[in-house]
Amino acid sequence: MKALVYTASVPRYLLLRAWGKRAPLGLLPLRLREIPDPEPPQGWEKGKVLLSGICGSDLALLFGKSSPRLAPFFSFPAVLGHEIVAEVGGVRAAINPLLACRERGLPLCPACENGEDALCQNVAEGDLAPGMLGYHRDLPGGWTEWIVVHPSRVYPLPGDVPNERGLLAEPLAVVLRGLRLAAPGRGEKILILGAGTIGLLALAALKISGHQGEIHVVARHEVQARMAHELGATAVHASATEAAKAVGAKSYRPPIGPPAWRGGFPLVIDAAGTETSLDQALWSVVEGGTVLLLGAPGAVKLDLSPLWFRAIRVIGTYTYSETDFRKAVEVLPQAAGVEKLLTHTFPLHDYRSALKTVLERRGIKVAFRP
Repeated sequence: MKALVYTASVPRYLLLRAWGKRAPLGLLPLRLREIPDPEPPQGWEKGKVLLSGICGSDLALLFGKSSPRLAPFFSFPAVLGHEIVAEVGGVRAAINPLLACRERGLPLCPACENGEDALCQNVAEGDLAPGMLGYHRDLPGGWTEWIVVHPSRVYPLPGDVPNERGLLAEPLAVVLRGLRLAAPGRGEKILILGAGTIGLLALAALKISGHQGEIHVVARHEVQARMAHELGATAVHASATEAAKAVGAKSYRPPIGPPAWRGGFPLVIDAAGTETSLDQALWSVVEGGTVLLLGAPGAVKLDLSPLWFRAIRVIGTYTYSETDFRKAVEVLPQAAGVEKLLTHTFPLHDYRSALKTVLERRGIKVAFRP
């Protein structure tokens, strides 16, 4: 079967880290290959991939922006793709890509016992190599034609939910876990930094939940701003500075460097995951407020003085619990129209065009349709 395979290389990682997203696509350690069809382990099932998305974490890996300290928890070479809709046993389903204690043949760790398999202590232990689907050397992710999956990770899609909406179950589960941890008050003003898939799904989830406070969004690109308006943002801003001023925050100019701020939003969601967005989040939140990291920043250089000077609570979150994933699938029937976030699909062989579309910000969610 055809598959897009990522091969890890330290010299290439260092080169791509220096180039960043200016790197020629031909330099990326990603190639279309013919690999054997996967054989499901005992008790597992085989699934035909219908759609698989390109995530910001995939781009971070490809362009050398992910932290090397996380390397022990993944295994390569790997078929990428952890956002997956597949047909399993004749049923369309969203696939939870996590490989925790149960899948690894281990007794449940304390986190898994509590249903928080996002925090599994054994992701590099047991019968399987480290990682999850999409970052695993033995079990292919979704950028291919066939996958194998543990039956407990198969979440059938409701009949009226199209595949394109089902593809958003995985990133929506990320959002739902983050919002559960942040627990915003129903009337709080919220700022979302970044209007990619995660940021816009955070907006959609808040609206579906009946959030009554203002929701402001910072969107850098026209297609993102337009979608934020369609999904019901109170206001869409071109910059974090503009957003902060809109809620009465006041700036103060130091002798050198960017301004400091007083005032801001009770909750700021960093959905971009960059050095710049994290700095903006720490200065856009009100004193004593909360910053939720839904983006996935890697190694960054950052002034941490606002953390203590402004008494900010920062919440990190990664993936989801089984309950979060199930809730994401259950919410999909109420999210009619959110599939518009999937703006482009490509066959596997046209992967460079797919990546170029993402890099040029011509769409929002881009996916492969094998």
